Amino acid sequence: MGQKENLKKRYSTAAIKAFCPVLVDDMLMLASLHDKEPDKVWLDALRNERFPEGLGLKLIGSKGSEATVIMDHALKNLPEQIDNTLLDALAADYASIYLNHGIQASPEESIWVDKEKLACQESMFQVRSWYEQYGLMAENWRIRPDDHLVLQLRFLAHLFSVTDSAAALEEGARFMDEHLLRWITPFAERVAGRCETPYYAGIALLTSAYCEELRDLLATILGQPRPSPEEIEARMSPGQHAEEVPVSFMPGMGPAV
Repeated sequence: MGQKENLKKRYSTAAIKAFCPVLVDDMLMLASLHDKEPDKVWLDALRNERFPEGLGLKLIGSKGSEATVIMDHALKNLPEQIDNTLLDALAADYASIYLNHGIQASPEESIWVDKEKLACQESMFQVRSWYEQYGLMAENWRIRPDDHLVLQLRFLAHLFSVTDSAAALEEGARFMDEHLLRWITPFAERVAGRCETPYYAGIALLTSAYCEELRDLLATILGQPRPSPEEIEARMSPGQHAEEVPVSFMPGMGPAV
């Protein structure tokens, strides 16, 4: 038996069963950071828990270590008493990133991968097909499209919660290759370079670094090398989809009806 087979066998039992719940918690945490602007209770909780130390996957790569330091400093340098001035600044930065595209860093995949840089294009329907395979739907695709960052992170959490086996890791790796990892790094770099607050720079860079390190780790666990960007682009050739329909549930929140 070769080295890769031995490695996959070693990771295919108790280690994977313990690893999947860790990934679920981490993905939901990252999704929460991008979901809405923070309030005082949220910021105090992050500081009290010394985030991002609480993440289950410890980032050890150069980008992961740098992002961890940036996020740590952003929280430590917040004023001891969180006031409305700070909350307003964070809310404005959130709006510029996630709502009004003020810094031209869309949290939606289509904008990054579509040739015309348009929203709600092929990748949204491809992501929707993934959700449908698991009986899931976005709550309202007109407000938050299926390929939105928050929904993709929540869907990964769902994938890792369905079964604590190598199959869950393989599906998660494939979804990351075909979708999240095609655009998360340029998104994070643009946010970090254009946003107004260290808080959102740290969140963006931390999310990108986490996903990249996780994907490398999955390649090791599964004994399967990551496909090249060229292989992924060839795999994701455009297709045709039916007319859009409104939807009922966020990924990871409940079954489709």
